[in-house]
Amino acid sequence: MSGAGPSAEEGELLAGLDDIGRGHLPGEMGVQIVEAGAGRVEGRLEVRPGHQAPNGFLHAAAIVALADTCCGYGCQISLPEGASGFTTIELKANFLRTLKEGALACRARLVHGGRTTQVWDADVTDEATGGVLALFRCTQAILWPREGAHHANP
Repeated sequence: MSGAGPSAEEGELLAGLDDIGRGHLPGEMGVQIVEAGAGRVEGRLEVRPGHQAPNGFLHAAAIVALADTCCGYGCQISLPEGASGFTTIELKANFLRTLKEGALACRARLVHGGRTTQVWDADVTDEATGGVLALFRCTQAILWPREGAHHANP
């Protein structure tokens, strides 16, 4: 994570990304987005007891939630013009070590940005030491408005 503060434009983007997570899994988990721009997102997650599995180790789903959120937000702000959204069609995580306290940091980056798919990679690290905890990759299907689709008025 860089030490420089965000520009006004990036500050608005970060606030908007944090807003869309409120009341949903990212907000409930405590995911914070700290940097974002086309093709990249960085986030963090302060480890809490509720993020642990019954065995006392960090639950794998906490790491996946952080990485998938960063990649998903990155996909949203990197959509091709005219696309209506996206959905995850595949994800994979390799877990290398765990963390019991402190914070997770995630750096997500666009690897492939096509018309029908995006592929994102993310590294999840111990924020304090930089040690890699997990490697994550996901593929997003790009959604396009249906031609001739009719929407009923509520």
